[in-house]
Amino acid sequence: MERQSLVDLYSHRTLRTICSEVLLILCSTIVMALAFPSAVSMNGLSLLAFVGLIPMFAVIHTTRLRLTPLYGFLWGLLFYLIFNYWLKSFHPLAILIAPCIKGAELLLLFPLLKLIDTWFKKRRYIAMAILYVSYTYFQAHWFAGYPYGMLGYATYNLLPFIQITSITGIWGINFLMVIPQIWLGLYVGDYLLGNVKTSLKEQVKAYKIDVIVFLCIFIANLIFGFIFMHVWENKTPDKQWKVATIQHSADTWKGGYLTYKRNFNNLRMYSLQAIEENPDIVLWSETAFVPSVAWHENYPSASDSDTDELVKEFVDFGKDLPVPLVTGNPDGVIDDPSKPAIAADGSWNRQDYNSVIFFENGKIKNTYRKQHLVPFTEYFPYEKQLPLFYNFLKAKDFHWWLQGSDPVVFQTDNGVKFSTPICFEDVFGELSANFVKNGANVLVNLTNDGWSRSTVAEEQHAAIAVFRSIENRKATVRSTNSGITCMIDTVGHIIDPMEAFQAGWHIYDVPVYESSTNGMTFFTLHDNWLAQICNVASLALLIVGAFLQFMRKRTKEKG
Repeated sequence: MERQSLVDLYSHRTLRTICSEVLLILCSTIVMALAFPSAVSMNGLSLLAFVGLIPMFAVIHTTRLRLTPLYGFLWGLLFYLIFNYWLKSFHPLAILIAPCIKGAELLLLFPLLKLIDTWFKKRRYIAMAILYVSYTYFQAHWFAGYPYGMLGYATYNLLPFIQITSITGIWGINFLMVIPQIWLGLYVGDYLLGNVKTSLKEQVKAYKIDVIVFLCIFIANLIFGFIFMHVWENKTPDKQWKVATIQHSADTWKGGYLTYKRNFNNLRMYSLQAIEENPDIVLWSETAFVPSVAWHENYPSASDSDTDELVKEFVDFGKDLPVPLVTGNPDGVIDDPSKPAIAADGSWNRQDYNSVIFFENGKIKNTYRKQHLVPFTEYFPYEKQLPLFYNFLKAKDFHWWLQGSDPVVFQTDNGVKFSTPICFEDVFGELSANFVKNGANVLVNLTNDGWSRSTVAEEQHAAIAVFRSIENRKATVRSTNSGITCMIDTVGHIIDPMEAFQAGWHIYDVPVYESSTNGMTFFTLHDNWLAQICNVASLALLIVGAFLQFMRKRTKEKG
């Protein structure tokens, strides 16, 4: 299309203009989805994340304010439908709820970005970048927080670029990636509107100081990355911890006594095989053994004799094992203490924590209860405010868990301190930082992504885990039901991943870096400091921008 035709299309808004903007939104969502692990590339096409948002920001710049909520919702809906297509395996509602929630987030973000774009002038792209980083924080930290698909996570395999997360967390990466895309998006938008009188080369010259400052920061970030990769790759660990991970690849959607018995037999078989390699510890995955040990030991009469016997067999195995055993296992507790464990109709008076139990020297030494539950599927705290939706979710067979609150640190008799973020807890940086601040020297993620029936889902989760190792400079061991079982070192290398959906076991020599000798990273000590600065700055920018706009209108009216 010729330049004048483009200018006419965007300066005289018609249905064709809207269709072209929708097309740009669609292109942006597709490019961004391909930047992450996907069916097209299991490693993701990371470099696409450095350009994928340019069309989105161009649309925000060209369109009218009243259309931005629609475009925001559309972008979020389309991106997460493509990026998280595997949610359909969890529940038909999940593939609808998650994209709609993300669309609702952007429904609010797009108008705010448009207002910043309107209120400020030459360096408005910086203000927009600050607001965008603030959004990436809130997308992970409100009730339905879900940081999958966050811009910076697409760069998990560009290791020199992401070492700065040991200081800034993911928020620094988000800022570095989004700021040039906003600048280019505004230029493209002005080009479409006919407001650009110069070439891109001349535009760069006009912003010479800005470009030089950004390039200096970008290059300094890479230099920092290469230096600290070299430092940590050559650092001698305080200990070597020989870990056996068991990936039994059970079908998550099957339950019942026979299934639990078969899974336990497989876990036991692989564990005994791994023991021959003399590991220091054996790791199973999230809810690897399903019948609750705590419940069956405290209320044996509430269950059938076969399940009670299976629980005893499992506990005896854990206690008799010559090395420690860590496994996911629900922690069943009485729901209403005034009532018996089992009601007259046979139902259980019980609630569960998603938990990890730690066997060593013939006893269960400690338990960790999951602190961050999955919204809608593991908890929904608005029963009184939204009773209809609450009952709707319950009717769809979603199971509510109780929420733990203690960042437990396990310690083996040989002195290794570790913590066990469960499921997707490792996608929240502050949780892992709290474990390390509490004394953990290794992160052990016990998870079960097998329900997705998708290797893509497992790759996307493992990609996010890379950042937790770099942020805290602690090795991560991922012990999973069906993938991606691996070790991640302190600079983010994914080491010896087991093949997804294949049963077996693997031995990892895990480097242990004690905080007492190596110190804690700036991020560990202060975790989301940069995001909090962006949150305050965003609020200030919106207030100042609104005030300036008000004063401009008053001046214009008087003039």
